[in-house]
Amino acid sequence: MNDVKKGNPIALLPIGVFLVLYLGLGILFEYVLKIPMGFYSIPIVVCFLAALLVACLQNRKLSFDDKLILMGEGVGDKNIIIMILIFLAAGIFVGTVGRSSADSVAWFLLSIFPAKLAVGVLFVISCFVSLAMGTSVGTITLITPIALSVAAASGYSVPLCIATVMGGAMFGDNLSFISDTTIAACNGQGCQMQDKFKANFAIALPAAIVSLVLILALSISQAPGQTEVHTYSLIQIIPYLLVLIGGILGVNVFVVLLIGIVSGSVIMLATGAIAPTELLGNMGAGAAGMFETAMVAILVSAICALIRVYGGFDALLNGIRSVFKGRKGGQLGMGLLVGAMDIATANNTVAIVMANPIAKDMARGYGISPRKTASILDTFSCIFQGIIPYGAQMLVALSAAAQLGYTVSAFQVIPYLFYPFLLLVSSLVFIFLLPERKIDRA
Repeated sequence: MNDVKKGNPIALLPIGVFLVLYLGLGILFEYVLKIPMGFYSIPIVVCFLAALLVACLQNRKLSFDDKLILMGEGVGDKNIIIMILIFLAAGIFVGTVGRSSADSVAWFLLSIFPAKLAVGVLFVISCFVSLAMGTSVGTITLITPIALSVAAASGYSVPLCIATVMGGAMFGDNLSFISDTTIAACNGQGCQMQDKFKANFAIALPAAIVSLVLILALSISQAPGQTEVHTYSLIQIIPYLLVLIGGILGVNVFVVLLIGIVSGSVIMLATGAIAPTELLGNMGAGAAGMFETAMVAILVSAICALIRVYGGFDALLNGIRSVFKGRKGGQLGMGLLVGAMDIATANNTVAIVMANPIAKDMARGYGISPRKTASILDTFSCIFQGIIPYGAQMLVALSAAAQLGYTVSAFQVIPYLFYPFLLLVSSLVFIFLLPERKIDRA
């Protein structure tokens, strides 16, 4: 902490250019021009390319060839390569099992509980499916129609049902071993996924339990009707269970994903749920769905490599150190750093990738372990992503509701987003009020 390098705030200009382009155009499209899903009409890769161009134009003391070498070293980092490979493998897994398998998980759980517990069950279902699938947006896309049918059949509040699904989806997004946020945080900080899971679980579980209690308190006193349960296939649940169990046991993530892909392929083909050619197409589509995320990781790594050499991260670290004192203050500083980036980008994975190199330097200075750093980055990014009204999670949920004839605004849903708010409270309690364990110190 005493070895403080002089920073160069101007070196952070590429990040500012990205934020102005992405956030500025997003607000213009979404709220001024009223374009549906306007925030996600902005090509994030193009915005990062513009930021990279600005970074390349800075620091004329270095030749362009020198800058290319620096960018290559940043992109060629072992953790970045591992991250990209895991992204692709996770995409193939989701493409292999398809939505029908996750649908079976949802309807099976809903079939074994009484209607008066339906909203609470929706939360548990969303937690489980997102934990298994590793995607909050995918979970919301899948479960929201079910939640709306539950609301229609039983008379429960539509905003409550939507918020319940969103909260459960963020629970899995934060904890899943195949979530891109988990992958990005763990590989960026160089820690094992099971170690980060243990640190996260202790924070997330109390928030989830209190959220479930609040959801049941709001809904259980009502007089719901009977909910219709669709048909499902228990055998299609097996790949998700294998991935979840393997991840919890600490099996190598590539082995876990391979087991999920192979078991999912065998089950889908053996049950006649899909033709071989269609299965291969779905695998390719699943991998292709990760291309943008992989490209963002590459571009961010290149930009951060230049910013680091230019002294931008030193300037940012000096600013954070001047405000946040001590190890506990440093942890909060990390959380607010990734939260601010998430608010700006509306993408928690991108926020983590951008914050990773800065947080790594902070962790060294404040004496915070890699697993604790990864946990903070993932948790705080999910907190903010689960609340912002222009995030993909909210927009996808509201879009699904609109397609089914429900007019719901983000500000009707936000008051019922118990889990993200309680996750923030739980995080602050763990940082400031509970004794720190030796394992969380670097």
